[in-house]
Amino acid sequence: MKLVIVSGLSGSGKTVALHTLEDAGYYCIDNLPLGMLPELVDNMINATPEPYDLVAIAIDARSGVDSSDRFDEIMRHISGHPLQLEILFLTCNTSRLLKRFSETRRKHPLSRQGLPLADAIQQEKKLLEDIHANADLAIDSTDLNVHELRQMIIDRLLSQTASEMGILIQSFGFKNGVPADTDFVFDVRCLPNPHWEIDLKPLTGSDRAVVKYLESYPEVEAMFTSIYGFLDDWIPRFEKENRSYMTISIGCTGGKHRSVYLADRIASELGQQRANISIRHRDKA
Repeated sequence: MKLVIVSGLSGSGKTVALHTLEDAGYYCIDNLPLGMLPELVDNMINATPEPYDLVAIAIDARSGVDSSDRFDEIMRHISGHPLQLEILFLTCNTSRLLKRFSETRRKHPLSRQGLPLADAIQQEKKLLEDIHANADLAIDSTDLNVHELRQMIIDRLLSQTASEMGILIQSFGFKNGVPADTDFVFDVRCLPNPHWEIDLKPLTGSDRAVVKYLESYPEVEAMFTSIYGFLDDWIPRFEKENRSYMTISIGCTGGKHRSVYLADRIASELGQQRANISIRHRDKA
């Protein structure tokens, strides 16, 4: 049996994630109290005539996730079964969550306790921090619409070849902030910037003219060689630790030229050796 525990902040996209998994053939259960999880897993594994194959269970702050000791105990119990367990955690920055709740006019689950919305969000982060820390895959939905989030879940969670770690290569602009939940961040702002070339400014690092410009500088090639060499050396070592997912972020100033070029090139090179390579350009547009 494969069990995916879906958790995260209210408004970050847990419902989208659960519906995506349901469409992929998972038996889905929403808002299960954490304390009921061990018994449920026991019953599903021992179900007759056949045990369940694919199961996804959503757990949020209303499930009583307020004791790290209890969470660890439950995870140890579940891990004792012959199953594949993955934890997906969805997060989002506070300002975007405030906007989403304002637009939908829905109440935050913890605001029913009389807390202001901003305080409820912070309390929920604290209640769920242990699950977040133990997540196999964390996705920040701040800059994703519903369709983009659904596709990212498909690419990262459902398209993964079981024997290999899923790797996301993403470009970004430092002026818009560093992506959350990233494993490695490479800063390439020291490289020549096509932004200052009139003909290249409106283009991106995926366009041939920008590629040709960047490849004319030896320091760009040196940066690529260094980053790729580091990843080529260390990715296999993380895989030996049974790591399921890795996110690698490459940033320049605006996230449109240098980081896009290097992310494309590194993803292409890694993709020649590995099946589970995804790419995302956060600030390219």
